[in-house]
Amino acid sequence: MKSRKAHIKKRVYQRQQGRTARHYGDFRDYADVGGKREPLRIPGEKRATTDPELAETLAAQRLTELQRKRAENQGRAVAGLAPLTSLKKWISEHLIVKAKSGKVTDQWMEGEELRLGRALTHLGDRDLSTVTVADVRRWTETLIAKGLSGGTVRQHLNSLSNLYRRAQSEGKVALGYNPVAGMMDKPSAHKVPARWLEVPTAALLLEAARTLTRKREDVAVPFAYELIATALLTGGRPAEILGLELDDVSFEREQITFRPNHWRRLKTLTSYRSVKLWPQLAQILKPYVAKRKLAGGRLLFPSQRMDQEAMLTDVRKMLDAVSARVGVAAREVNLYDFRHTYCAARLQTLEHGAPVAAYTVGQELGHGGDSLVKRVYGHLGTVRHRSEAVEYRVAQHAKAKHHDKPLREWVKRLQQAA
Repeated sequence: MKSRKAHIKKRVYQRQQGRTARHYGDFRDYADVGGKREPLRIPGEKRATTDPELAETLAAQRLTELQRKRAENQGRAVAGLAPLTSLKKWISEHLIVKAKSGKVTDQWMEGEELRLGRALTHLGDRDLSTVTVADVRRWTETLIAKGLSGGTVRQHLNSLSNLYRRAQSEGKVALGYNPVAGMMDKPSAHKVPARWLEVPTAALLLEAARTLTRKREDVAVPFAYELIATALLTGGRPAEILGLELDDVSFEREQITFRPNHWRRLKTLTSYRSVKLWPQLAQILKPYVAKRKLAGGRLLFPSQRMDQEAMLTDVRKMLDAVSARVGVAAREVNLYDFRHTYCAARLQTLEHGAPVAAYTVGQELGHGGDSLVKRVYGHLGTVRHRSEAVEYRVAQHAKAKHHDKPLREWVKRLQQAA
């Protein structure tokens, strides 16, 4: 008894916090079951205890718990079962490995950490193999009760499922053990039809961007016209557009290349591609690119509010300012709408006198084939405009109507406002 008490006493040490000495325990020799240097505190308290006798009692309880876990692990090993692994510890290891893989963005990693943190808060720090389907179902119900959408809840479930898939691959749980996969009814995102702009409306929006003036030029995005034109005339994904570098634009080859770089990755292997630099876009970008090269830097559309060059991540206020000029409500237009718009406009173009192939359009969008173009992106606008190039010029659609008024009336209004 005396030897155990002395052993416990050696594990307890003090840390001075201001004028108060608080007690901590050293359990690093039990790191395999979660032991570390940790505060000795009464359950429910935030700080370690200042009472030396109470500290020894708490240290003894913690040591007993760790010894029990180690003995249980040894018994499980003999029985051929996976060792005990705490949910909190495995979440940390899983996120570290996922980040090192380089396959996901920093923004996605932040989302994963948030979602798995919510799972830990609800489920508690427990052994991975003790989480049941019923536990996950109750967590799902809690998330829905908090007002999260079906799509967002499904993302949470996917994050937890991915955690268990890695746990299976590394022997932390038995093969096939995944409480998320066992759920019968999982929530899903509410599917809404993809939005796009008719070519005349896109032309009017582009004109609104060209004639846009801002009250605070020092903080406003100064390249609204060039950015919207690039999105409308390449069909790139939002991150692909915002992460373009100056060297990705080639006026000699008449191409814009989407490739991974320091600022962002690409979604899939087929996303590495070159698309045509259409004449209208070349005309818009040539003076802008020349000015950007003189200013220095690598990004085509850099953030304006950073001490060092950085990629823009949010252009919603800029899009709202442009949209408001043509009577469109805030948040009604986003960069992804321009991707769908490009696809609709591109499908109306001709190649060697014949309609362009859906497979060609799919490649330009960064898809592996034409199935998504036919199923999702292939909108058929009400205005047909067959030509050899994708372009959005208000002069070609002066008689087309926007909000029951011809485009030429809107253009006059925009020019007067400018």
